[in-house]
Amino acid sequence: MPDSRPIGVFDSGVGGLSVLREIRARLPFEELIYCADSGFAPYGSRSPDEIRERSLFLSEFLLEHGCKALVIACNTATAAAADYLRQRWPALLIIGMEPAVKPATAATRSGVVGVLATVGTLASARFAALLDTFGNEVELVTQPCPGLMECVERGELDTPGTRKLLESFVAPLLLANADVVVLGCTHYVFLRSLVQELVGPAVKLIDTGAAVAAQVERKLIASAALALPERAGTESFWVSGDSMRMNTTLQLLWQEQAVFSILPDRSPQP
Repeated sequence: MPDSRPIGVFDSGVGGLSVLREIRARLPFEELIYCADSGFAPYGSRSPDEIRERSLFLSEFLLEHGCKALVIACNTATAAAADYLRQRWPALLIIGMEPAVKPATAATRSGVVGVLATVGTLASARFAALLDTFGNEVELVTQPCPGLMECVERGELDTPGTRKLLESFVAPLLLANADVVVLGCTHYVFLRSLVQELVGPAVKLIDTGAAVAAQVERKLIASAALALPERAGTESFWVSGDSMRMNTTLQLLWQEQAVFSILPDRSPQP
């Protein structure tokens, strides 16, 4: 039977809007609810227990709003909390994400793949498994990017400070002769143009947003849970922290009229 309930999407901040955009493009009739945990960002500096606590809070909020599926649009939260959430709700459709190392391995010609990611993602057991799986096929050069997601949270997509940070992060990848670079954080997708400028046209950039959206569609089809193609779906946006400041970033990144509502405060302040 068709299912008109919404799809819930959450991230440590506004980076997951890049995934939400891909889901909207692929599933134009679905209702979407997005939660940005910007008041507790970045997740990369938090312990796995803290990330699981926040992921549980956001998931419960989305389920209270009737969501039929959850998308963890955050590599760090997926690594820390996806298994935990699936154990809690074994019948619920939960889609996570991880850096696109597999397609990058297939795409490289030089045999060197660069990975830009948060400290939390690179330190996770899930990423260690990716290294074990693909590290023998290609050379994986990983680059933690402290401070970069915060630039996106502030809407600083091409400022001198953001450019300087990115230059320092991509330099080791270019020195290693990487010809494919994985954007291993959903926030970094909004810096794609700047990254491409810095690495040059010969280097291919890969992220997982489109693949996640395709997986959401496949899972909904398999569960016979797609919405009827009757009318265009709508989006609602929720945020923790300073909603006025984050509304400015939301307008910049979503590029349509949208306003954050404030998430209820159910957890200790950071």
